[in-house]
Amino acid sequence: MKKLHMKLLALCLSASLCSTVFAGCGTQNRETADTETQTESQMEITTFPMPEGPDESEIVVEPVENISDDFIRGMDASSVLVEEKSGVTYYGYDGKEQDVFMTLAQSGVNYIRLRVWNDPYDKDGNGYGGGNNDVATAIELGKRATKYGMKVSIDFHYSDFWADPKRQHAPKAWEGMSADEKCDALYDFTKESLTKILDAGVNVGMVQIGNEINNGMSGETETDAVMNLLKSGSRAVREISDSYKQDIQVVVHYTNIEDNDGIDWIAQTLSDSGVDYDIFGLSYYPFWDGTNENMQTVAKNLQDKYGKKVIIAETSYCYTAEDGDGNANSLVGTDDLVDGYAATVQSQASMIRDICAAANDVGVAGVFYWEGVWIPVGEATADNSPIWEKYGSGWASSYAADYDPDDAGLYYGGCSWDNQAMFDFKGHPLASLNVFKYLKYGSTAPLAVDAIPKISVTCDVGKELKLPEKVDVIYNDRSANKQVAVTWDKDEAAAIDTSKGGSHEVSGTLEDGTAVTCYVEVEMVNHVKNPGFEDVDTSMWKVSYEGDSNPTDFLEKADDAYSGDFSFHFWSESDMEFSIEQEFTDLEPGTYQLFAYSQGGDLSEDSVLELYAVANGEELKDSFMLTTYTDWKNPKIPEIKVTDGTLKIGVRMKCNANSWGTVDDFTLNRISD
Repeated sequence: MKKLHMKLLALCLSASLCSTVFAGCGTQNRETADTETQTESQMEITTFPMPEGPDESEIVVEPVENISDDFIRGMDASSVLVEEKSGVTYYGYDGKEQDVFMTLAQSGVNYIRLRVWNDPYDKDGNGYGGGNNDVATAIELGKRATKYGMKVSIDFHYSDFWADPKRQHAPKAWEGMSADEKCDALYDFTKESLTKILDAGVNVGMVQIGNEINNGMSGETETDAVMNLLKSGSRAVREISDSYKQDIQVVVHYTNIEDNDGIDWIAQTLSDSGVDYDIFGLSYYPFWDGTNENMQTVAKNLQDKYGKKVIIAETSYCYTAEDGDGNANSLVGTDDLVDGYAATVQSQASMIRDICAAANDVGVAGVFYWEGVWIPVGEATADNSPIWEKYGSGWASSYAADYDPDDAGLYYGGCSWDNQAMFDFKGHPLASLNVFKYLKYGSTAPLAVDAIPKISVTCDVGKELKLPEKVDVIYNDRSANKQVAVTWDKDEAAAIDTSKGGSHEVSGTLEDGTAVTCYVEVEMVNHVKNPGFEDVDTSMWKVSYEGDSNPTDFLEKADDAYSGDFSFHFWSESDMEFSIEQEFTDLEPGTYQLFAYSQGGDLSEDSVLELYAVANGEELKDSFMLTTYTDWKNPKIPEIKVTDGTLKIGVRMKCNANSWGTVDDFTLNRISD
């Protein structure tokens, strides 16, 4: 046995963590590659036992009922090599430097997903970034995954760079080819690449033929052409699988699963076209792609109607709202979070546990976490672009501009995913990574506050500030979530001047001593309900008109709206007279201001257009005239005295045939007592 193997074995035995066997799939020992090379028959496979019951941990994980040991607990680890070349160090749970694939295996990960691009380099050999994931990279990473007992999923993009719904560029070598010629090229590339990967000893269990191909593949958008490309890829995988006598599953991969009908159409098209595949892969990001319940509906339909296995090919969630490398994050971790899940390590674990539970409940074969190893290179306050450019550890380098000018060419930079990794910014594994090994039996931890959702209060100018008596608290044991009484600092609250607008903070303390902060905005609140008609329910607005036909409607067209997508629209072939108004019965007594926006044209000089308000039996109004398209007028009534809480506001128009326009964004502010 070689020296390094003895060292690893001793480490594993001393920690009672692993068992080691030899298998007939070859690898080169990474740390002694320059001096020692193993044959395929000598490859050492190190595996790690899973818990036999609930574990004590830093996180609480509820066990998933009836989850199989074969459930795929996957991780996309495509960026590891360029991360390491960029100076990143990965550590084990003991704080010592360790192969990240060993850490993943210790954490219960049983499958590694690796993307493969055809030729992610420019003519001078500069990498496009995003991992520079060519076949050679997949081989090196795949061997390391295999070494620790994990299967590998090869994700062929059939592109030289990112392939997703936004772009499906053909490889440079395929430019100018017909669709049929691309089929031949794709078949050859798949077969040759997969042969190299298997000959290197990588334990391939599945192959993706295309990545998120909803809108095309390898530069082809016609349905028949895409189906033929898939058939070519599938045929190549089947032939290799047969020749190596190895069961390799064929995966097709799509996203936008919130569009149930669209996914069903795709599955039906695959069936009608005779595409030979085993697994339908779905990207499912809960902050973009709908609910767990909808994911289950889509997955169940694919299984029941089309008889296909389903996997969640990509998912993720953030553990912090911080940015590790100065490159903006895709999921910020503040206002874009999923309800009930904070930007914490515990919530990251809870989210992945819940996705796995929902998937398992409807027979989904497993879940792959996307790029949980992609951590920051450098510091958030430093210029890391030279490293990203040299090693390809950012999502894209400037060298990709010629190949992908509309995206990478404009926005190349660092990693937008570092706050969704399962390692901290310095390479230490987060407790949430262990969610994979806790799925079966769960884990326990002392009850603790996980997060307190942001506490915000808006106070109308001139009104008394009222702070909440209780606030929502999320605990690591979610069954304990509740509202908790809070005591606010009286001096800080009393110091806020509500007679004018401004932003303030008030400190508070929960019953258990936890410190909290309330963010107070003193501002002029808009009291109009559905002021810009963006809500479907417009029942709070009363529309009146003269004649048999209504010349108005609520128009969905952003170009005709002052803001948003909707506005109140008018046009008729005959003369028009109409009004739109809203009544209030519970306003705080005081002085208010009212204004709105309107644009339009082709009005005659005798047209009458008025913004009006009726309070205390008195009508106030401001007349205006429309001139041309998007020349927005802003009629305003500066002082409306409300004494009994009642008020009527609106716009009325009396105008000529074929005139037209829109009204939008009514605003009613209380400005003083």
